[in-house]
Amino acid sequence: MKFARLGAPGSEIPVVIDGDRHLDLRPLTSDVNGDFLSGDFRARVTAALAADELPEIADAADLRIGSPIARPSAVICVGMNYAAHAAESGAEPPKIPIIFLKTPNTVVGPHDDVTIPRGSEKTDWEVELGIVIGARTAYLDSPEEADAHIAGYVLANDVSERTFQIEVSGGQWSKGKIAAGFNPTGPWLVTPDEVDVDNLGLRSWVNGEPRQDSNTSDMIFDVRTIVHHLSQYVTLEPGDLILTGTPQGVALSGNFPYLKDGDVVEVEIDGLGRQSQRFTAWEASR
Repeated sequence: MKFARLGAPGSEIPVVIDGDRHLDLRPLTSDVNGDFLSGDFRARVTAALAADELPEIADAADLRIGSPIARPSAVICVGMNYAAHAAESGAEPPKIPIIFLKTPNTVVGPHDDVTIPRGSEKTDWEVELGIVIGARTAYLDSPEEADAHIAGYVLANDVSERTFQIEVSGGQWSKGKIAAGFNPTGPWLVTPDEVDVDNLGLRSWVNGEPRQDSNTSDMIFDVRTIVHHLSQYVTLEPGDLILTGTPQGVALSGNFPYLKDGDVVEVEIDGLGRQSQRFTAWEASR
């Protein structure tokens, strides 16, 4: 199943995508949020589809696409999780997952403009696979238990400001990750039965020029290992978002320029859709 949220920021309509139709989920839920995802949401939606209880949104194509999940309680990220990306960064592959946080207000729609922060000279792109949690998760005994706690997967762009992240970090990365809008997400939340999560192509472009082109098979720590590892340190709540790292091909490599006003970034993952964002310079009136 594919889920989306359509409409103006703060007023998005939750929908399930059925072929070329966008069907209104409001007879079942107010939003694609933790409460909805923590139940047997696939069975509920299947029953509602069979009973023809979900009306079609006729003007869906004209509506803004929001993040496919409502604002999560936490956005937890894994750094340096692709072998080739670690190599291009001049770093040794990590022996345990490197963890940092983004703030919930970084999560925006997949085609929303992104503001380059005031004073930024090194704003960067990162195509990433996102995991959406579907059940309260703490102290899993093994990676194999993770599947029962995953509601689905999303495409994300983990936008980063490298000066803030590295040069004025104080030893942690979050300063370069938490500007408002720095996590375009979607267009869809796709349930695990439709995704071969260990073999997904990831790609990115800047102004139409190719940047990243890799596969989740290059992950150092796979999805189940990440969820299991995190559960030893944090209680994950339904609707929370985990970003799993980015492959090689970012500006940090030194092979490409950083983003400037007017640049357009596109990111894509097989089966999870495609995004496009225009990056705009910060202005005092914003």
